[in-house]
Amino acid sequence: MKMRKFVEAGLMLAIGFVLHSIMPPIVMGMRPDLSLVMLFVVVMLYKDFKLTLVAGVVTGIISAFTTTFPGGQVANIIDKPLTAIAVFLLVSLIRKANVNEKLESGIVAAIGTLISGTLFLLSALIFVGLPGPFKGLFLSVVIPTTLMNIVFLYILYPIIVRVKRMVGSTEINSMSTEQPS
Repeated sequence: MKMRKFVEAGLMLAIGFVLHSIMPPIVMGMRPDLSLVMLFVVVMLYKDFKLTLVAGVVTGIISAFTTTFPGGQVANIIDKPLTAIAVFLLVSLIRKANVNEKLESGIVAAIGTLISGTLFLLSALIFVGLPGPFKGLFLSVVIPTTLMNIVFLYILYPIIVRVKRMVGSTEINSMSTEQPS
């Protein structure tokens, strides 16, 4: 079962890679990082800290490969694992508060993307500099990305959960209907 979680998470992160790769730059070479949406899905779906950490590192590496931001490789590798940990803690708090799934996805997308964008810009500022003012980049890239990620996660998460349940129940049904040999 553990390997299956890693494989499923890997597939979701691959989808995030494709989404991130096809998203055009918006401002000064920066583009929304839609791989975050799939990272959030992995964290919310599996509730497994080790998997969260691995997914954060993998997402950071994937984002580093696809970034159009000058020097964004280092910022992505720093930002994504830290964001994954923060989102894991956030999801734990939200689940204790017994918030419904749709509201949870909106909260996770909003706070997670704001954390990621802030960490990315601060890391870039420290290590390579920014191609524009922090405030301008935050307002023109992080805020629109946050809004887009809220919509994407709100739509995608329930679909992925339903598909996962259908696939899981299909496997269980096919196992129970197999004839012993």
